[in-house]
This record gives sequence, C-alpha cells and structure tokens, in this order.
Amino acid sequence: MNEEFEALVLAVISEIPCGQVASYGQIAELAGYPRHGRHVGKACSHSEFYGDYPCHRVVNSQGRTAPGWDEQRSLLEAEGVEFKSNGCVDMAKYQWRLR
Repeated sequence: MNEEFEALVLAVISEIPCGQVASYGQIAELAGYPRHGRHVGKACSHSEFYGDYPCHRVVNSQGRTAPGWDEQRSLLEAEGVEFKSNGCVDMAKYQWRLR
C-alpha cells in the first residue's frame, strides 16, 4: 500500500480508546479498505516513522497479539485488558465498538 493508506490506518488506530482493542480487519474496514487487514499490520510496523500511535491495541480477529512483539501483552495488561487462558484477548469484552 502507500503512505496515504498508512496515514488513514494510523488515524483510525489513534482513536482506539485505552483499555480496548481492534482487529486488523476492523481497522482496514474503518479506514475504507475492507479486506486489507494484512496491510494494517504492515502499517503498524511502519508507525514509528510517523509518530507515536497505540498500535499495541491492534490484535487479530481471535484476539492474538502480534508474533515476536512480547511487550504488546504487557502494554495491554497495563491498560486493564485481560487475557483468556489461551493467551488471547477476550474480544467480546475488550473489542472497540463504535457507538
């Protein structure tokens, strides 16, 4: 994707409230690019070039954290997000829902 896409994605991510999470697919949909969830992950990996964004609040649709990013779980737990016994965020409880 391009810088415009990444800017849209990061703008959506910046709106995720503390203590809540959103899925890659959810972010893609809200940015106007449904079915581009994989590209959201790529945008998250580039976020440091654009500023400080709460990319730790983005998980997959099952609530799994990003592979190789061990700090993500502790960042979420510090915000009060709880994990199920399988290591996934309880999406029914913590997924960001637009009202």
